[in-house]
Amino acid sequence: MSLRDRRTEPGIINCPLLQRDAPTARGPPLNWLLTLRIDKPPFLITLDVLAGALVLYLLIRPTWRRTLAGLTAAVAGGLLGWFVVWLCTDVLDLFGVALTPVTTLWTALGFGSVSLAIANLFRSRWWRKVIAAFSIPVFLAAAFCGINADFGAYRNGNDVLGVVPYGALQLHSERGEVVAGTDWRATADPAPADPAPADPPATLPAKGEVGTVRIPATESRFPARKAVVYLPPVALTANPPALPVLYALSGQPGAPADMFTAGRVAAVMDAFAAKHDGYAPIVVAPDQLGGPGRNPMCVDSRDYGDSATYLLTDVRNWVRSNLRVSSDPAGWGVFGYSQGATCAVQFATGRPDLFGSALASSSELGPTLGNEALTISTGFGGSKQAYEQAQPSALLKAHAPYRDSVMVFGAGANDAKYSGFARTLYREAEQARVHAYLLSSPGTAHDWKTVRYVLAHGFPLIAPQLGLGS
Repeated sequence: MSLRDRRTEPGIINCPLLQRDAPTARGPPLNWLLTLRIDKPPFLITLDVLAGALVLYLLIRPTWRRTLAGLTAAVAGGLLGWFVVWLCTDVLDLFGVALTPVTTLWTALGFGSVSLAIANLFRSRWWRKVIAAFSIPVFLAAAFCGINADFGAYRNGNDVLGVVPYGALQLHSERGEVVAGTDWRATADPAPADPAPADPPATLPAKGEVGTVRIPATESRFPARKAVVYLPPVALTANPPALPVLYALSGQPGAPADMFTAGRVAAVMDAFAAKHDGYAPIVVAPDQLGGPGRNPMCVDSRDYGDSATYLLTDVRNWVRSNLRVSSDPAGWGVFGYSQGATCAVQFATGRPDLFGSALASSSELGPTLGNEALTISTGFGGSKQAYEQAQPSALLKAHAPYRDSVMVFGAGANDAKYSGFARTLYREAEQARVHAYLLSSPGTAHDWKTVRYVLAHGFPLIAPQLGLGS
């Protein structure tokens, strides 16, 4: 384990629905169905083969006129699906991001195949009607799973339903803030003196532990849902050292557990810990939203509540009181996706006294509700000056030059909008003397595949700042 190293020259690297607090008890058959991996090739191939066989059956009719009618219905449905995607993204911009060709294709296939099934409900034998009715949910499931494979969001039915797969976290011995730097080994408590022969030390756990906690909104009164916390293997030992802290902030709509279910944070941290004697940061995923569809923009506002105070005061105080961590700002980082990435950039640029690093996957240029006038009136009490001062570009200029900050900006290579944002933030950070890096996730867009790529390739870049690795 080494002290935090100075960075070398930074560079460019190309490298739910409704959130529930706890799993619901279910019988074995339903539990098996809801935990079936819908993102893996065996399931996807089986489902696609079944859907393809049903399409062929429904397309081939006794007469050529009926076959032509079914083909016409399928083509018309496919064109309607393509039109819906074009209308929602290119015209109305309902999602704020462009959908990929893969998602557009699956949407068109879904519309087309369902239209074919509906056409078979008319002027057909009863058994064909039964098969057509059965095929509709199969076609919808195939289209959904195809789109999900493109976005990389859900592993199984529980993820789709927003069921949190983690129980309450049992805290161990890792309590109390330590006034220290980032030489974490030196902060481990010595074992108590014992005249009796000492027992052999417990084996270091192979993996860390993930669980939910309730972080009270003592100062902010913010309506936060339960947070999810990851404790690395070394934190589970009898005399754990103080460890660095990494906030993990989900996108919007979203929930804290998304960073672990879709983002695979625990797997990345476990892999890092396996190469570093069990050392990895304590990861805290608090709720910066207050609900799946809310966007408080990580600021204090009358309309959405004091999200910033909750994260910077309530969550921080809880971490310092309940987990064994360092007081050194270099030992605190923040990682986020989309809205959460924007928050990460806001905090790292605006509060270098609290956070020494940021890892942002698909960040906006600053807090926004999609419309400047709405953003100012809702989030900043109508003050354009407050809005402008809260933008990372202004914060970077106000705090420049940064003495010791590391920021990584990433986006999907197929996501032109957010790739542009990442490049802009990277250039502005460099100008402010931040140790900045730019990541481009090959073949992905504004999705969870990008998040996992940015985390896997970006965390090693901020790990030395956190006092981990070399």
